[in-house]
Amino acid sequence: MGAGDRATPQDLEIAYALGQKIAEQGWILLTGGRAVGVMDAASRGAKQANGLTIGILPGSSHQQSLLPLI
Repeated sequence: MGAGDRATPQDLEIAYALGQKIAEQGWILLTGGRAVGVMDAASRGAKQANGLTIGILPGSSHQQSLLPLI
């Protein structure tokens, strides 16, 4: 969980790599679930490494900006 729309390119690169490493270790990636910033980058990295991700969103609306089901 971290920077959303204010994430720098370096933040995104690191988050993507971290998501990959988490998946490669067989761990489950837990994020804030939004399709933006480091949450999105980490989830995409984990997906690339065939990992499992769980996104936790605050609130009760399922209409929020969610990551695509992968």
